[in-house]
Amino acid sequence: MISFYKTMNNRLNQIDGFEPDCWINVVSPATEEINTLRDDYNIDNEFLSAAMDEEEASRIENGDEETLIIIDIPYWDNSTENHIYSTFPMSIIVKKDCIITVCLRDNIVIRDIASGMIKTLNTKHKTQFVLYTLFRMVVRYLQYLRQIDKRTSMLEQQLRKSMRNKELTQLMDLQKSLVYFQTSLKSNESTLEKIRRGRAIKLYEEDHDLLEDVIIEIKQALEMCNIYSSILSGTMDAFASVISNNLNIVMKQLTSITIIMAIPTMVFSFYGMNIGENSGSLPFGVTIWIPLFFSIIVSVVAGISFYKKDYF
Repeated sequence: MISFYKTMNNRLNQIDGFEPDCWINVVSPATEEINTLRDDYNIDNEFLSAAMDEEEASRIENGDEETLIIIDIPYWDNSTENHIYSTFPMSIIVKKDCIITVCLRDNIVIRDIASGMIKTLNTKHKTQFVLYTLFRMVVRYLQYLRQIDKRTSMLEQQLRKSMRNKELTQLMDLQKSLVYFQTSLKSNESTLEKIRRGRAIKLYEEDHDLLEDVIIEIKQALEMCNIYSSILSGTMDAFASVISNNLNIVMKQLTSITIIMAIPTMVFSFYGMNIGENSGSLPFGVTIWIPLFFSIIVSVVAGISFYKKDYF
């Protein structure tokens, strides 16, 4: 799908077709749309191939008439129970008369920009557009990192009384998400440093403050990611031991109950039918009530002893 946007009267508006200084948003393009981008807007084939590669790393590259910027943006898959967080690349192609974003799937960063959330955005100022896109990308990273932290705290509370692996598996998924975020943030930080040098795209005086804000935010996101990853790694190790300890406690309780219940069985297995006249030389075999009371007393004593030793 190809959409066209342009800033008019200080507002971002969707337009019907191409106009100079517009923004062309391409999401999940079909083959015909890729051909349109190549033929009508004269985009380099290598740039298009890189834009369509789902495994492409964050980088910046200059061509003859355009500049390609690839960044990794965060993605939250809430269709599954574990709420997986991941990243995927988005390409920004800067040309003299327009700016083009290409992404293989719809994402919240583009939706934020297209909805006019950035009031000062102007499609005519292409460097500023790139920096605002990067800023919204970092904001989403920070938001998802806070969600991961809250999700981790909730799972910790569930794991304190759990003996299942379900919560531990969810923590593993969150740790995997943090690894994805950490790798992508480092790549994006390198791309921002190249932009700051001013060789890849032209930086105007008013762009430097915005670029510094983006770099500060991405460093903060990377630091948060490192901290959460360390905490989560230690938490998983600790709660793996907690689950094992909880299981040992249950096994200890079940063993104690088994021993207590085995006492009457042992007593009556000795006597069986040897009660009364058939008691022979068995002690207290005159009546069934004496072995019964004896087994009850021994069971109670054993239960009290186990209770004092904190087996229950």
